Amino acid sequence: MTEAIGRLPSLNALRAFEAASRHLNFRLAAEELGVTQGAVAQQVRGLEAELGMKLFERHPRALSLTENGRRYASGVRRAFEMLTEATQALRPEPLRLTISVTPTFASKWLIPRLPAFLETHPDIDLRILATDRLSHFQADAVDLAVRYGRPPFGGGLVVEPLFEEAQVAVASPAVIAAAGHPGKTDGPGSLRGHALLHDAHNAWPQFLDLTLPKAQMSEAKNVRFNQTALAIDAAVAGQGLALAHRDFVATDIAAGRLVRLFDTELRTGAGFYIVYPRRTRHAAQIADVHDWLLQETRDRR
Repeated sequence: MTEAIGRLPSLNALRAFEAASRHLNFRLAAEELGVTQGAVAQQVRGLEAELGMKLFERHPRALSLTENGRRYASGVRRAFEMLTEATQALRPEPLRLTISVTPTFASKWLIPRLPAFLETHPDIDLRILATDRLSHFQADAVDLAVRYGRPPFGGGLVVEPLFEEAQVAVASPAVIAAAGHPGKTDGPGSLRGHALLHDAHNAWPQFLDLTLPKAQMSEAKNVRFNQTALAIDAAVAGQGLALAHRDFVATDIAAGRLVRLFDTELRTGAGFYIVYPRRTRHAAQIADVHDWLLQETRDRR
């Protein structure tokens, strides 16, 4: 016969005590629980009265746990963790993985490919952190990153090349037609008089030196964006000529929104790399994302 469980304090009182024991502040505990500061203080006082002992020392501007309070907080916290685990076991949620990428990589490469991945991996809940800032795996809770540049990226990391950078010049068909060049051109005429749309990498000078080393481009205007995606969108809108990695403009070219101006591809020696910590909590799921990213690049070569 199962032994009866002894009478327990109110669950609300225990929640108030546990939150206050972490924050050592009734106001912060109240904000976490979505109740008033007075309600938390009242619940804790009632718990202390029921137990017949003080759990907190009240100071003018702070709280501190008594010895009994410290021991009780540890046990109560473990109990809540066990309740959470038991509930999650009944209602398992998809594993959440955070991927850090640049905004351009997210919008022009990753997002169009996501539906196929999500359909085949319903157990993985992806969080896409799109930022030009270098994310930190620990501080930002990032599981895997796609980073642009050149290795090394730091110690204790797995680093694998995804694809090498290959910049191509593109413009909208309307811009090319207006310049008198209905298709690809090898001369500077399609550039003269049109704005050059720069991104933060500022690769136009290198590209022009490689493609048109003797051309006079002093007439070209310049518009500068902090993200490549914005330069690509401006080119689609007919506002000038953009320079971008070929995979980032492949969809727009295929759809006829952009055309390549030259056969030239500028290879800078930089590239996009899959990066993640050697020691990770979700090795199997990260391996799934890693393999999928590599397969996507191989399928489009």
